[in-house]
Amino acid sequence: SHPLLCPPGIKCGGVLSAPSGNFSSPNFPGLYPYETECTWLIVVAEGSSVLLSFSHFELEYHDACAYDYLQVYNGAARDRGNLLGTFCGHSPPPPFSSAWHVMAVVFRSDRHVAKHGFAAAYRKDACGGQLTGLSGEITSPRYPESYPNDAECRWSIGGASGGGPLTLVFADFQMEGGQGCGFDYVALFDGPTVSAPRLGRYCGSARPPRTISSTPHLLIIFKSDFNIGGRGFKAHFYSAGECQEVFTAVKGNFSSPQYPNFYPNNLKCQWSIQLPPGYRVKVFFLDMELEGRSSLTGGCDYDHLSAFDGGTENGSLLGRWCGRESLAPVISRSNRLLLVLHTDRNTAKRGFSISYVGVVPMNVSCTRTDFHIQIPVQSLAPLERNRIYLGTPSCAAQVVGRNFKIHTRFDTCGTESQRRNNTSVIVSTLYIDFSVGDQEDIHQYEVQCEPKRKEASVTLIAGPDPSRLSQAENLVDAQQREAELMDARETKSQDTSDIVFISICILAGLLMVIAVVGLVLL
Repeated sequence: SHPLLCPPGIKCGGVLSAPSGNFSSPNFPGLYPYETECTWLIVVAEGSSVLLSFSHFELEYHDACAYDYLQVYNGAARDRGNLLGTFCGHSPPPPFSSAWHVMAVVFRSDRHVAKHGFAAAYRKDACGGQLTGLSGEITSPRYPESYPNDAECRWSIGGASGGGPLTLVFADFQMEGGQGCGFDYVALFDGPTVSAPRLGRYCGSARPPRTISSTPHLLIIFKSDFNIGGRGFKAHFYSAGECQEVFTAVKGNFSSPQYPNFYPNNLKCQWSIQLPPGYRVKVFFLDMELEGRSSLTGGCDYDHLSAFDGGTENGSLLGRWCGRESLAPVISRSNRLLLVLHTDRNTAKRGFSISYVGVVPMNVSCTRTDFHIQIPVQSLAPLERNRIYLGTPSCAAQVVGRNFKIHTRFDTCGTESQRRNNTSVIVSTLYIDFSVGDQEDIHQYEVQCEPKRKEASVTLIAGPDPSRLSQAENLVDAQQREAELMDARETKSQDTSDIVFISICILAGLLMVIAVVGLVLL
């Protein structure tokens, strides 16, 4: 059996909706054709998962599986956030269990080297299974209908490459209650087996709390007895490193899970910045690329990042963003700010990198000749007064009562006269030195006075960590260069392949002409 050079419309792939079935590469067990792409979409009853296994596997080998390959996706979309793995060579993929009722399998071959391909089988699993994706959703059998009696399901989550601790969040929960949850229950274990420490046992209608494992494994057991049921539960999990963080330092930075690699799907991550009373929070977006806006509504309906004033989602919304945007800094009105990342089931992107700085509470006023600056001591505890100075360290603050105070004339402390908007102003820089040991961390504020009006203002001028900012810029540049290089490579390889193909066709044509002439002469 020989592979076809130009396959005449090879038919492969399709939707597989039976409770179980088999599928294989085109021509199996013969050699698969060149330049073929097939997608199988396996869809079973909602509330079930798909169990997929391979009985035969032989594809062209490459270190990065760049030539011929097979990909398995957790869900319908061909999306890197759903990708369970890419495979080639002779080692068959491990058995897979989908994190919901849909799984996609993609096979692709290039223009050279064909092998025998693969044979796979799938079946519907009523409940439970081994889940290896970075994120997914699990539901009780028949959810949202009432779950069956005498059911027992086990979901063992973990084993994803590079997976960290797992987070499990219940979106809905309604089961038979009872003292000690002895009838119907969900039990969580901090490891792959029931011998691992138990994280909780839940029943009734109160949603279990967000649970974070201490290992890259989590076991979930659902059990129902012989009578009285309920709607059951719906939960989603993700292995995303830190996805729920609280920051109390005056300056910090964080990024989306797995940044700068693609973030997982089906996430809800929260970063809470909580500073002392009087502070405000200024957030700088160093890099951001999320799934784009909805073409129907024009809104950020899919993956999005939101900022809330006051530290909870009930606070006023400061902004909601998606896509690839260059964003201006955002500043809170209170001392707390909450950032929330939502991602849906498909289309993951690079994510974001963020820095923040706490804006120190201060009162700045001026006369025709002097600056008056006042900062509550408790806002800068435990800083010494010499860590707060105007222009030069010799103009340090004094402690007067409960405040740091700087009272200085315009002709001292590095002040200078400037013209802004055709107005004469006096400008200086206030330094607040938060450095610890070798870690230099000096925040700068521009103080400005318009002497004629005796009007003063203050502005934070030290932005995010410069090294982190340049790192984000370099990353964006590198990715753009890589994309251009890939385009160039594809074009080049296509050109050379086309030349080879055309040459073969011309040669074949010449041989035919010679054969015809030979026959005529005979």
